[in-house]
Amino acid sequence: MEEKGQQIRLTAGELAQLWVQYLNDSASICILSFFLEKAEDEEIKPIIQFALELSKSHVESITAILTEEKNVVPDGFSMEEDVDVSAPRLYSDSFVLNFLNQMAKIGLTSYAGSVAASVREDIRSYYMDCLEETMQLYKKSTDLLLSKGLFIRSPSLPNLEKVEFVKKQWFMLDVFGEKRPLTAAEVDNLFANLQRNALGVATLTGFTQVAKEKDVKQFFLKGLEIGNKHIKLFRSKLEESKLPAPMGWDSEITNSTAHTFSDRLMMFFTSGLITLSVGYYGTAISQSPRGDISAMYNRLSLEVQLYAEDGANIMIKNGWLEQPPMASDRDELIRKKDQL
Repeated sequence: MEEKGQQIRLTAGELAQLWVQYLNDSASICILSFFLEKAEDEEIKPIIQFALELSKSHVESITAILTEEKNVVPDGFSMEEDVDVSAPRLYSDSFVLNFLNQMAKIGLTSYAGSVAASVREDIRSYYMDCLEETMQLYKKSTDLLLSKGLFIRSPSLPNLEKVEFVKKQWFMLDVFGEKRPLTAAEVDNLFANLQRNALGVATLTGFTQVAKEKDVKQFFLKGLEIGNKHIKLFRSKLEESKLPAPMGWDSEITNSTAHTFSDRLMMFFTSGLITLSVGYYGTAISQSPRGDISAMYNRLSLEVQLYAEDGANIMIKNGWLEQPPMASDRDELIRKKDQL
């Protein structure tokens, strides 16, 4: 793109967003292709197909942008190396529909951030289109979940009858073990994080069954332990306020242990889920005035970050972690010149 005869280069923010999205969508093509191949519900198939076509079009668009800008295109993931669509079914159709709905929610947040991080008009337009497409995916998946009675609603609270103002420090602190009822934002975050962890645990259960490398399998087992612990904590906070909590998805996973996804693809996807957890927990901290709730999220966030480091080490050891765009190492350039 040019302005007044000058080529406008991609900013660091624009390049970072494009690079990450390429990896995410190339991974999604593999996963969604497998889901589509195994889907049996004729109402769910078109939604999987819609999501798959979006990922394919995104990969094409980003490839064109990066090529025009003379930037290398990431390796990403491929149908030939990272998925076996002939493998037995691993997840139920209802799980896949909920999975797509959650991914659409995540996409709405990430694409809004991409719009905000973009300066060039063509990049902004591209991400605004992505945002609009993802809104359609969210609507399609939500409408079908509702029509099938599968949508899991967060708890309802009593109607407000009058405006009130906080009068005691009790609102913020745990005084002599006494805790106030949860605010609406705290309820929503606990419920949403519980639901995301439940879907994550189900996803990791399937990954654990089909993983090949021992260290990868052990990593997923550790993730299951962490996820189940977080679910238990979130559920206990909701139950303290006599609020319902969503159930897990264990029954939606088959007994297949056949090679389905490459270990590299599953590690990449799991690392993405970990990163999202840290972000969602950070949001929950900012919206949780009650001291015990924010302290819990701080503790869990640290645990997730340490788990992420374990995953990065496994990916580096196996040569699976593709290096993102980086600033020039000026000191290294100088050293190389001095050695000539």
